[in-house]
Amino acid sequence: MLIYNTYTREKEEFKPIEENKVKMYICGPTVYNYIHIGNARPVLFFDLVHRYFKYLGYEVEFVSNVTDVDDKIINRAIEEEVTEAEIAEKYLNYFLECNQLLNALPFTSMPKVTENMDEMIQFIHELVERGFAYAVDGDVYFRIDKVREYGQLSGKKIEELEVGARIAEDSKKENPLDFVLWKKTDKGITWDSPWGAGRPGWHTECVVMIGKEFGGKIDIHGGGTDLQFPHHENEIAQSICMNGHSLANYWMHVGRLGLNNEKMSKSLGNVINVKDLIEAIDANAFRLFMLSVHYRQPINYTEENIQLAVKEWQKIKSTFEQLHLKLDLAEALEVEGEVVPEIEDLMQQFTAALEDDFNTSNAITSLYGVIKEINKMTRAKASDAACKYALMTLQNMAYIFGFDLSKKRLTLEERKLMKAWEEARKAKDFTKADELRAQLQALNVL
Repeated sequence: MLIYNTYTREKEEFKPIEENKVKMYICGPTVYNYIHIGNARPVLFFDLVHRYFKYLGYEVEFVSNVTDVDDKIINRAIEEEVTEAEIAEKYLNYFLECNQLLNALPFTSMPKVTENMDEMIQFIHELVERGFAYAVDGDVYFRIDKVREYGQLSGKKIEELEVGARIAEDSKKENPLDFVLWKKTDKGITWDSPWGAGRPGWHTECVVMIGKEFGGKIDIHGGGTDLQFPHHENEIAQSICMNGHSLANYWMHVGRLGLNNEKMSKSLGNVINVKDLIEAIDANAFRLFMLSVHYRQPINYTEENIQLAVKEWQKIKSTFEQLHLKLDLAEALEVEGEVVPEIEDLMQQFTAALEDDFNTSNAITSLYGVIKEINKMTRAKASDAACKYALMTLQNMAYIFGFDLSKKRLTLEERKLMKAWEEARKAKDFTKADELRAQLQALNVL
């Protein structure tokens, strides 16, 4: 298997640190707002990576952090007149609900910043003690001139960065590029430290949590391309100083999703929330759209593009249902599969595409080829044994892509009943909840 390593800018053969095990980490959500479809692209891509490694038989340890303390969270808490913890819980629950609706496999663990504060303070203290960082008036900064590799991940030259940094130079810094590890503040939630009350800088969180969760270097560290600099660059710098390594053997970055050829951003206000979209279209169609372009390339969301994905998904779903209906007899399902050469070749092409830096675009072409062959087999009234082999192949492809072939698309009326049932349960109106549950069961929704 070949993986494009952002750190070396080359495709490299994947060799796990431990045999038959993959240690993978992606930067998770800062839980101050609803997850939008741009945020979902790394989630869906790395879910596919997770699934493919599991399909190959690897044991996968997949961790994603939760940034549950941040200026944006504090500002939102002030705005909504609640605590930071309430804001974090609200938007983390939304994130997890969206992941479930998108059929993403659960993470092995999701450590929170607030639950790892002692380890972060100790980590920063050690950086100071070893001369890699320095404290000034309650703030702590990292010395980037201690890391000669600084800029390797992002491809940025220190000389060029320094020119830009001097424009807004912080007089407390030894070097305008030095970044904050601990910041003194009296706004929002704070923690006591050797340097006074404050909060850790964003760039230290993941280094500490990776060390705690995995105990050392990991195989894959992932995130969006927007995290290459400064976030991931600064993670690497700290890890090189403290651990003597670049934190991960393979760095993978997912391209940006645009909306009608513009950058999608909460600050710009041009976003589509995940739940809003999948109330309008099948979540499987959204997955198909998001995986239709190679992960390192940008992708553009338009109504035309998403509706094309809806139509293509309907074809896949229809083919599966027709084939499953043909085999929906106990005798047929129990027959041994009989290899169909055309289907076998397409499955080999499918896996070859994924082994070449997870080329989902080419893998989807092979999936469409299988759909075409199945339709031919159906018209030719192929044997149950051949159909079962085709069905198993389609199910394997669907598993890897995260498609839920068994999922029923709810009607508007069914969605209303589902929402009313959820509201009744939250309100602890158990009589009404039982009535609604019975209606949903009668409709074969639950």
